[in-house]
Amino acid sequence: MMNILVTGIHGFVGSNLVEALKENCIFYGLDIVAPVKDGILKTFSWQDIKSTSFSSQTLPKFDVIIHLAGKAHDTKKQSAAQSYFDINTGLTQKIFDFFLESSAKKFIFFSSVKAAADSVVGDVLTEDVIPTPVGPYGESKIQAEEYIKKHFTFSNTDKQVYILRPCMIHGPGNKGNLNLLYNVVKKGIPWPLGDFENRRSFTSIDNLCYVIEELLTKDVPSGIYHMGDDEALSTNELIAIMCEVMGKQPHIWKMNKRFMEGCAGLGTLLHLPLNTERLRKLTENYVVSNAKIKVALGIDKMPVTAKEGLIKTIRLFEETE
Repeated sequence: MMNILVTGIHGFVGSNLVEALKENCIFYGLDIVAPVKDGILKTFSWQDIKSTSFSSQTLPKFDVIIHLAGKAHDTKKQSAAQSYFDINTGLTQKIFDFFLESSAKKFIFFSSVKAAADSVVGDVLTEDVIPTPVGPYGESKIQAEEYIKKHFTFSNTDKQVYILRPCMIHGPGNKGNLNLLYNVVKKGIPWPLGDFENRRSFTSIDNLCYVIEELLTKDVPSGIYHMGDDEALSTNELIAIMCEVMGKQPHIWKMNKRFMEGCAGLGTLLHLPLNTERLRKLTENYVVSNAKIKVALGIDKMPVTAKEGLIKTIRLFEETE
């Protein structure tokens, strides 16, 4: 049985990961809360891993460290920028230093596609893009990546380090950005942006847990890997999937693009809810390539299709409403 230390274990990804892998792994947490949970042997606090006390520690010997803890993207943009750097960059430095000193052989860091690009230039976002993050969330994640790259030689054969950049993760316990759209569809409000054929990538939690299990059990080269489902979906397709689960008819209005862009421009001027920035976010393409991770794992496709993953998540929305 592998001993795995997971930071932020009690969050959305951590909880799902424990649930998926607890039969074959012994999980320890490192978190700011420590509820007793099935599958987690013990949760340590950040004070327990002071760099000065590495040698004198009575911590278990970990085989793998998975660093999930972080400050999430604040869509309301109210958070002080510094707190992103304190948490996303600062904690990564701390836990990575601990990893380098420890006997653990593998380190998985959860970065984000937003560390690479706020908007996708070209058709798809691949790992060889030169990172151009916008805002403190993406910037703090890229600084954490830079720290890892500076302190670790990726050709190192003794230890393996994986920087994962997932795009929008959804599943039990997290609606992600699907929440807004879900509420629009549930209330029967027509979606007026049907004329925009934008495509976006999602990450089903089942696919994510599968990839992590593969990284734990296979000999995969260290590096940066983007993570997403195999198929990108348009907002119109997303609405159709939601309606299918809810047993409703989709209400999609194909309002003229130029007209909607004009309305949004006016909204920006008048400080209305629909403004140019929000319209861009709702209608932009954000397609992420998962080709590199699939090649590294020797697979042709992810276990769950984008549609299957979304149906599962939306069914759970329905149950928890």
